[in-house]
Amino acid sequence: MRGLADALPRYEAALADDDATAARALVEELLADGADPVTVLTDVVAHTQRVVGTRWQRGEWSVAQEHAATAISVAATRAVAGHVRTMPVTRGRVLVACSQREWHALPAMIIDCALRADGWDSTLLGAATSPMRLNQHLQDLGPEAVAVSCSVLGALPTTRRFIEASTAAGIPIAVGGPAFGGDDVRARALGATAWAPTAQAAVAAVAALPAVVPPAPPLPAGAAGEQALLEDDHRALADRLRTRWSVSAAAGPPEEASPGDLGDVANDVLHQVLHAVAAGLLTGDPRTVSETGWWIADLMQARGIDVATVHELGDVLTASLGDYPLARELVARHFAPDFG
Repeated sequence: MRGLADALPRYEAALADDDATAARALVEELLADGADPVTVLTDVVAHTQRVVGTRWQRGEWSVAQEHAATAISVAATRAVAGHVRTMPVTRGRVLVACSQREWHALPAMIIDCALRADGWDSTLLGAATSPMRLNQHLQDLGPEAVAVSCSVLGALPTTRRFIEASTAAGIPIAVGGPAFGGDDVRARALGATAWAPTAQAAVAAVAALPAVVPPAPPLPAGAAGEQALLEDDHRALADRLRTRWSVSAAAGPPEEASPGDLGDVANDVLHQVLHAVAAGLLTGDPRTVSETGWWIADLMQARGIDVATVHELGDVLTASLGDYPLARELVARHFAPDFG
């Protein structure tokens, strides 16, 4: 068997060449030679997807290239899913889902495969699952556990609703994904039973979950109330920022933007920064704001735009949040504090 180290550049080349056949054949070759399916997913498929994301962030790949690469990785993951489905079920039932607004299905697919390889009878609900759909599956299937993948900060509010629904039924829930950051602070704040940073850690976390859990405690009323109001006003705030931030104002209206051009990127930035503020209020973790500031700075610099525009965005955002005192303070204290 060719080692995974040899497989990695071959898989990267297949994505760069938009060669779905080669990518799937490589994955099937690794599985046939006895490679651990979870390691194939984490060390080849997921690793390469992070490389793809970095290339888009730096402006090296277009949106179309990024989407094509993701589609290939989804197909490769389905090949692994077919393989692990032949393994015997030795554990109970677990639901795997992405919360509403979370369209990145690939991480949840990988978690589903990892749990199935560990013997769980896993049911994958997929991207952008609504709380109503989750509730229906909780009632119909009565799972021992729920696992939720969340990559974007804008999906954390509905993840909280998942946590409320699951724990209200006494069912433990494990969460993970980039939206939770590098530790369990946000997961604990939202009332999750467990947090996992990797697929392997998710397998261990789900195996260690208690049989029954109490309902998640309520969130701090002030911050949660302001977050809900901010969410209701999200579109109006984004429109206000669009006319006041020089980058988005110069780029023109988003409906005239093409995928990946400055107008499209600027529009994404405005929505992401508002989601970061809402997530900071919801979780009490100001790093959602500072980390998003660094992300925006990197995005602007990769496209040859002066980092001073990020400071400008922070000022415009602070001025636009006059009706939201907690959010305003969060931005004033934590957005883009140390850029050059």
